[in-house]
Amino acid sequence: MLYLMDAHRLNRQLTMKDLQLEFFEIPSPCRGVCESDNRGYCQGCFRTRDERFGWLNLTNSEKQRVIKLCLQRERRRNQPQKLEQESAAPEPIQASLLDAPSRDILDKDLGVDDFDDFEL
Repeated sequence: MLYLMDAHRLNRQLTMKDLQLEFFEIPSPCRGVCESDNRGYCQGCFRTRDERFGWLNLTNSEKQRVIKLCLQRERRRNQPQKLEQESAAPEPIQASLLDAPSRDILDKDLGVDDFDDFEL
């Protein structure tokens, strides 16, 4: 929660959200996976080790900040997968037998030698 002195120190105006009273404790975002990835973030909730172990000692505003960071980390981790899918070449669609033939099929560069081995 941002107090008047904090707002004055940060040269920021207070909003209604800053003045909102918090009646409930913010629950832990733990999803029960509890394994760290190569960057040190939990694979389930995307918190760092310090954020996980110090969760009970954090204030509600600090917990909200950690949850926002976790959501950003999750989006960042999932973003490269979307880019890879978009950059992959689309599979060619097989033409239907009921479709009219396209004009691209015909070879317009026919020469005299193309039918040398053809017999009736």
